[in-house]
Amino acid sequence: MKYALMLLALVSCIGCGSTTKKEDHQLLVVKKTTTPPTLDGKATENCWNLATWHPIDQNWLGEAYSFEDFNGRYKLSWDEDYLYLLVEITDDTLYDARKDPLKLWWDDDCVEVFLDEDNSGGLHQFSHNAFAYHIALDGNVVDLAPDREPRLYNDHIRTARETEGNLSTWEMAIRLYKDTYKDGEINVHQSLKADKKVGFALAYCDNDGSAERENFIGSVFVPGEDKNQGWINADIFGTLVLEE
Repeated sequence: MKYALMLLALVSCIGCGSTTKKEDHQLLVVKKTTTPPTLDGKATENCWNLATWHPIDQNWLGEAYSFEDFNGRYKLSWDEDYLYLLVEITDDTLYDARKDPLKLWWDDDCVEVFLDEDNSGGLHQFSHNAFAYHIALDGNVVDLAPDREPRLYNDHIRTARETEGNLSTWEMAIRLYKDTYKDGEINVHQSLKADKKVGFALAYCDNDGSAERENFIGSVFVPGEDKNQGWINADIFGTLVLEE
């Protein structure tokens, strides 16, 4: 019996270790701002002038697309309370067919923000080890909860979108939560500080009028043939390094 318990403990430890992110990749340094941006869908604030553009150019799902059909890029900033995200999307057709935000939300046009507060990596499909927030054109924020049902997390991300022609500009203020987050309970968001590492990836679901999205374009390279892994495995996330 003693040896059986020792073996069980060993297996448990191995299982715990397997959830640790294997390595940091696509490291991005994110500068702190002393003045938070005004969320109006207009990139006029100084924090955006000082930040660097990064591409959304990895076709995770779907056939090849043209520049006119889709082009995306983003910037990041932060303060103690929020991670700030600026996204510019060129999309020739904005499609929002499903009025119920909890039905087939991934098949309408939306920005998807992947966040792993402690950069631990590992599986998160039905847990809050990491979040895969889908931000719809109407501003609703959806992710799967541990009970395998979709939930609205509108209090996690404040967002504004301005569209002129084919160009949509999104500004977001994102609160980060630990993996101990409990749905339906009071949860305190995490304060951000210099040298903190955050698992992060960004993607866009593009649908030009089909029954399903035609493309899913991400910000990080995913090796192998199956590139649609972000909603399941936080190991594929890049890593943000917060800096003063």
